[in-house]
Amino acid sequence: MASRMFLLIPRSALRLLTFNPVLRATAQRTMGTVKGIPTDDEQATGLERLTLQALKKGQDPFSILKPKKYAGTKEDPHIVPCIGNKRLVGCLCEEDNTSIVWFWLHEGNSQRCPSCGSHYKLLHHQLPH
Repeated sequence: MASRMFLLIPRSALRLLTFNPVLRATAQRTMGTVKGIPTDDEQATGLERLTLQALKKGQDPFSILKPKKYAGTKEDPHIVPCIGNKRLVGCLCEEDNTSIVWFWLHEGNSQRCPSCGSHYKLLHHQLPH
């Protein structure tokens, strides 16, 4: 691709660009006045910009960070965010277990997993947009 571009430029212009130190120094000076390469914060637009601004404030708008660890007891249940009033939850009861226990979690008090007894609580979550 780059070689095709050089085919369109006349050879005399290529020699001028490659061997003229004045033109080479001018190009370097103009890059230096632009403050170098822009950062991600300066280039971000749209949802990416909103996400970066929220992360700077310590918020997690789209649940992209790893959730906190909870004990799973009645006093400290696993928090499950939801925009409705019920949600389907899957519990891996043991660390090496290959089967998932699925159950419906409803808004209100914490509920137990039918297999292992871990407690889960539904928490209403607002959409960021």
